[in-house]
Amino acid sequence: MDTIVAVEPGSLPPVPRSGDDEHGAQAFVARLRRAAPLFAAAAGAQTAVVREAVPPARHRRSRCRVVLRFADGGEMDLSFLGPAGSARRAAGFGAAVQRWLAVGAPRDPAWLVPDADAADGSAVDIAAWSAARVVTG
Repeated sequence: MDTIVAVEPGSLPPVPRSGDDEHGAQAFVARLRRAAPLFAAAAGAQTAVVREAVPPARHRRSRCRVVLRFADGGEMDLSFLGPAGSARRAAGFGAAVQRWLAVGAPRDPAWLVPDADAADGSAVDIAAWSAARVVTG
């Protein structure tokens, strides 16, 4: 016996167009790469290079790896994690990274997460840092 389910027109969510997601992902990556000079200025570094920029997806958090180079020749290799979901949802990710660098790049276990791909084995969870910052004022 077959089961037939009646579905009312318009009761299903629209299917997202892949072109919109791809454009959003490309714009996300381009925005992070263009922000490299802003990251350097916020950290007091001479230069910054965005070595990795991964847009978010439904099943994956956004990710950014930045290498800062300072006047004394020192380098700092940092990894950041942002929200999962759409590139639109992660639009403020780069600005949050810049704010984190501007306040002195604080390292606290509350927003550091283990990350095997990061240079020092941990990444900064920007969403957790932002939430902690809002709570503490």
